[in-house]
Amino acid sequence: MTPEERALFEKRRRGRNIAIMLALLALTVIFYFVGMSRILRG
Repeated sequence: MTPEERALFEKRRRGRNIAIMLALLALTVIFYFVGMSRILRG
């Protein structure tokens, strides 16, 4: 693998990792607020 290909591969992987992290964070926030609303409602 050439250095250019390696840099492109790492850039794509980093972007995908950031997207996965944001998706997991969004799900965590959603579940947190849903859980809190259920607890507060009784």
